[in-house]
Amino acid sequence: MSIKRIVPRKRVQGRAVGRAKKKPAGKREDSGLSVRLQDLQEQVDIVLPEMAARIAALEHLLREKQLCTRQDLIAARQFVRTQEA
Repeated sequence: MSIKRIVPRKRVQGRAVGRAKKKPAGKREDSGLSVRLQDLQEQVDIVLPEMAARIAALEHLLREKQLCTRQDLIAARQFVRTQEA
């Protein structure tokens, strides 16, 4: 019975195979924040037109039921604009 020799493996030209290099912690946090910001932006883009449509429908009902005048709605919008500024 012959003795088996352990033959060392040859190294492949280039980088050694191993674990993937991790990005610095700051980069990971930045990319995570940017992904989260992008998700929030998409949600706002979806919700905003829906909210505007609901507000328009509510204004329409208020006028239809004669609960307020057109001038009341204009004054309310103007008030909101001044509060936003």
